[in-house]
Amino acid sequence: MINIQFPKPDITITQRKQEVNGDELVIKPIYGFIDLHEIPRDKGGIIQFFNHSGELLFVGKARKLRQRVKKHLEDTVSPLKNHREEIHRISVTIVEDPMERDIYETYLINTEKAKYNVDKVFYKD
Repeated sequence: MINIQFPKPDITITQRKQEVNGDELVIKPIYGFIDLHEIPRDKGGIIQFFNHSGELLFVGKARKLRQRVKKHLEDTVSPLKNHREEIHRISVTIVEDPMERDIYETYLINTEKAKYNVDKVFYKD
C-alpha cells in the first residue's frame, strides 16, 4: 500500500472584514476574502476550500495559485459557482511538481471526500 503524507498548508485565509485605519486603502472583497494577495501568484500547488464547520468543499490544483483561486470565486464555469456563499476558509499548499499536484489532489478528494468534486472520485457513498 502507498502511504501519502499531505504537507501542511503554507497559507490559509478566512473571510473577514477590513478594518480601515486612517488613509489606508480599502480592499475590495471577493466573497468576503480580502487577503488573496497573500497567495503567491507565481507558484503552483493545491487549493482547499472549507465551510464554517471545517467541511472540505472542494480541492483543486493550479500552476498559478492566486489566479486559480480568483477564478473559482469569480467565473461562471467553476464547480463552486453555486456554492461560493458556503466558502469560509481557503488553504493553499505550494507544490511545484505537476505530478505531485495530481497525486495530492486525487488523494485529498478521495480520502477527505470533498463535497463538490465530481472528477477523480473513486469512493462510493
